[in-house]
Amino acid sequence: MSIRHGMLALLSWGPRYGYQLKQEFEASTGATWPLNIGQVYTTLSRMERDGLVEPGGADDQGRAVYTITEAGREELERWFSTPVDQSDRPRDELVIKLAMAVAAQDVDVARVIVAQRTATMRALQDLTRAKRAQTDGLAQRLVLDSTIFKAEAEQRWLDHCEAVLKEKKA
Repeated sequence: MSIRHGMLALLSWGPRYGYQLKQEFEASTGATWPLNIGQVYTTLSRMERDGLVEPGGADDQGRAVYTITEAGREELERWFSTPVDQSDRPRDELVIKLAMAVAAQDVDVARVIVAQRTATMRALQDLTRAKRAQTDGLAQRLVLDSTIFKAEAEQRWLDHCEAVLKEKKA
């Protein structure tokens, strides 16, 4: 998810100041994607430059607020209506790591897999506990569910990698 588009979505609900955008973004994503406040203001500055947001004065406590422009609403609508392409997703470091481990002559690939499986299982347990304790809204639940499903898929893929390695050795 683009931080830019996430912030536009939040601004579509009404004017917001920078720290409020940070807090609401993190709350909406179940705190799985923390933002640096500097990143928020840099993104706001770029969106202002691109005509997607504009300064909306100050709130009652003197904090500068931003509002979404019509161009920002159009950009947000384009984002919501365009599916995310598999090739648009960031590179998967684990896939690259295992590919390099297999290609290397002196790496114990099985050990790399076991270490990752252990870490993924620990993360899966933490996520499951977080889901049981979760009392927030639907957005946070969906983010947690997605993260759990990805961890489960990673475990299955690691099992597959291990089986392929054993098959190649036989």
